[in-house]
Amino acid sequence: MPDEHHTWARPTLYSVRPNHFVQIYLHRSKSFIFIFSTAKNGVIIIEKVETRKRVPNPKNAALLVIDMQNHFSSMAKTILNKALTTIDLCRRASIPVFFTRHNHKSPTDHGMLGEWWDEDLVLDGTSDSEIIPELHSQIVLTKPDEIVEKSTYSAFHNTRLQEKLEKIGVKEVIVVGVMTNLCCETTARDAFVRGYRVFFSTDATATVNKELHEATLMNLAYGFAYLVDCDELRRGLSTQ
Repeated sequence: MPDEHHTWARPTLYSVRPNHFVQIYLHRSKSFIFIFSTAKNGVIIIEKVETRKRVPNPKNAALLVIDMQNHFSSMAKTILNKALTTIDLCRRASIPVFFTRHNHKSPTDHGMLGEWWDEDLVLDGTSDSEIIPELHSQIVLTKPDEIVEKSTYSAFHNTRLQEKLEKIGVKEVIVVGVMTNLCCETTARDAFVRGYRVFFSTDATATVNKELHEATLMNLAYGFAYLVDCDELRRGLSTQ
């Protein structure tokens, strides 16, 4: 079971039937996500979800930095170093970098988010809507048309992102930022169904807790995205 040589998610206890509980551990290796289930009767069940291995092609990839804004700073700052590393690796490989800003300009664009979050939304023109100061040096290097403003979870919905990507021949997207299970995951899924090859960062995405983060990684690895981290990107991009 868990040891000091591996990184494990915090165990979670689930009731699967009366008086019977299963404790779940998640571990991601280079090829699989392993699910270790320990029942109270001592039986250990091991399942695995394959994670397909591939690295982005710098000739037709783009990096999408999702919603690294003041409103989400408590999460964004936990992955700041990994996000900056990913941005630097992509710029060195001549991969274009796009930043998204989630904001609402009027009640007409609140949609279901207004109901779901009790109107506690990121409003345009407020400090909350701005990119965190630690990324300002990167914003300076970004062209105006590489800033994408959005008003829902997907960076593609009601934006010109796909048009911009098509214009420069992008076939693959790398997703980093916040929140793993909301805007990052929805953007990744949307990219996949639009025909893009998707790479999803495991160490440069973050959300409110580890359980939601791990759940997204499992879902995306199963049907939507190649999982990558900074080390894999560094090795992969250096060989192309």
